[in-house]
Amino acid sequence: MSRRRSLFASAAGLIGFLLLWEATLRSGFLPGTLVPLPSSIPGVLAAEIRDGIWQTMVLSSFRHYAIGLALGSSLGIVVGVAAALLPSFNALHAWLARLLRPIPPLAWIPFAIIWFGITPTAAAFIISIGVFWINYFASYSAVEAIDPGFNEVAAAFGQSRVDRQLLKVTLPAAAPGILGGLRAGLGQGWMTVVAAELFGITGIGQRMMEASSLLATDIVVVYMLTIAGLYAAIDAIFMMVQRYLLRWQPS
Repeated sequence: MSRRRSLFASAAGLIGFLLLWEATLRSGFLPGTLVPLPSSIPGVLAAEIRDGIWQTMVLSSFRHYAIGLALGSSLGIVVGVAAALLPSFNALHAWLARLLRPIPPLAWIPFAIIWFGITPTAAAFIISIGVFWINYFASYSAVEAIDPGFNEVAAAFGQSRVDRQLLKVTLPAAAPGILGGLRAGLGQGWMTVVAAELFGITGIGQRMMEASSLLATDIVVVYMLTIAGLYAAIDAIFMMVQRYLLRWQPS
């Protein structure tokens, strides 16, 4: 199937779903209190923007997201690369990683409140935990999978120093896997944002909770679509950056 036909089919599927959704509600098959009419969403979004609520919530959530993403990603990559390169460090923390990894980020909410209070810092902390493990394991696996012969070739050409091999061999060779982990973290971060804000921190999650308590499902859907749109935009930008960084790879 050509790219144009694939895009057309995808658009047709989405439009068909929305039309079926609208018809189901207008026919009375489903009560409007449970699911809003798709045709009402643009007006609700316009009202949220006109009142300044949408901008406030989005900017607040984006700050939590950006801080948590930057912190969790950077630490995850550094620790993951170090664990793959240093067997002694890997052995030292291996059991600790296995112990902490299964704990979901939301389980840390009580400690986040105790340590940081109901503040944006607490939300960023929770987001960073979820992002950390994705980048940790992606970086660890990417570095561990590198052919040892690469470093031997680099040493033969006079690049035997550890820092030079790290910058010229290890990181470039592991870049596809590391960037794959970063991309997965982009989505994980948004999934954690909403939950991190449910306990009272200003943002999209708080607004969705307020709306759901009033059965304002149209507002809930507006912010669900907002998250989807923000992630799509960020992911598209990241993919452009990724293609540039990996331009040396054969297409």
